[in-house]
Amino acid sequence: MLRRSDAHGKHLFLGFAADEKVTHWLHVHLGLYGAWSVARHGEHDEPPEARGAIRVRLTGHTATADLRGPTACEVLNPAQKRLVHDRLGSDPLRPRSDPAVAFERISRSRAPIGGLLMQQEVVAGVGNVYRAEVLFRAGLDPYRPGREVSAEQWEGMWQDLVTLMRAGVRAGRIVTTRPQDRERPSGRPRREDSHYVYKRTGRPCRLCGTAVVAEPFVARTLYRCPSCQAP
Repeated sequence: MLRRSDAHGKHLFLGFAADEKVTHWLHVHLGLYGAWSVARHGEHDEPPEARGAIRVRLTGHTATADLRGPTACEVLNPAQKRLVHDRLGSDPLRPRSDPAVAFERISRSRAPIGGLLMQQEVVAGVGNVYRAEVLFRAGLDPYRPGREVSAEQWEGMWQDLVTLMRAGVRAGRIVTTRPQDRERPSGRPRREDSHYVYKRTGRPCRLCGTAVVAEPFVARTLYRCPSCQAP
């Protein structure tokens, strides 16, 4: 029986047990292509027919969830689960995550801060959208070496990530713009008003008017404003 759920960065853990003590954890990392699909049904109905390559199926009284295409899907015992946590970095969505642990790694690294933010062993859970947007909001050049990022700058970015990512969970969408920087300042933000630089290649920066650029960076596309984020 499913007893608990836990998440650390992009990793989901579902705890199963016969009684209250969890003995087995289903560990799932969706990666780029994994996805859950949920089908609802009557309490006394049979679950829908399985179609395609399903990695895991979870069935309850009124719903069935199918998992397809994950990067990781395995059953762990509690000790093995702890090993996964130990190799992951600080997570802005986990209440007791310590930003100082992440900064210790950042401050000793010659790697660019734009790459370090995407390393899950440094900061867990930050994807390409939040990477681009939090660097813009901080006015930081993504190519600045981690060791040249000050403690004050990192504290500001961390608090920004906590605020933005928690708001994203509540809203079910990522919005990083401040109302005064949107074309329509009031009301629910439109999709085209949601971001400062992410997927706005060639469009004018919301703050300075310089064209936003996109370039390959650490196997992903990096978006930035050359003026607001100048070296």
